[in-house]
Amino acid sequence: MKKIWNELYNAAKAVQNEREVSDKIYAGGVGAAVESSSGKIYVGVCIDTLCTLGICAERNAIFNMITNGENQIKRVIAVMPDGKSGAPCGACREFMAQLMPNKYQNIEIMLDYDNEKIVKLGELTPEWWI
Repeated sequence: MKKIWNELYNAAKAVQNEREVSDKIYAGGVGAAVESSSGKIYVGVCIDTLCTLGICAERNAIFNMITNGENQIKRVIAVMPDGKSGAPCGACREFMAQLMPNKYQNIEIMLDYDNEKIVKLGELTPEWWI
């Protein structure tokens, strides 16, 4: 496995801090890291709310990247509460596809860190906006 995946995994784990922010908001169960085209790593955590105003860790990390002036993603990893990695949800996939409409297919996604299973977003979302 490329060293960058270890760095991404560790960065996502480092921001994971499960906690109750208020009696209506829970944060940090999932941590995510994205590597931008410049090679910089951006992180984010999920923020779950009693309504639909929360955000996934992957989009939070991508928003962090955009806030810092970048808009091209190379790699994404999401680390679940049990320490395993998982696939981005449909909303996160859609956001990445809209962010990089002509290049999203090549974004690498770590599906299974323990077994080093990596796929490209184009494999998970092959027919975006037919």
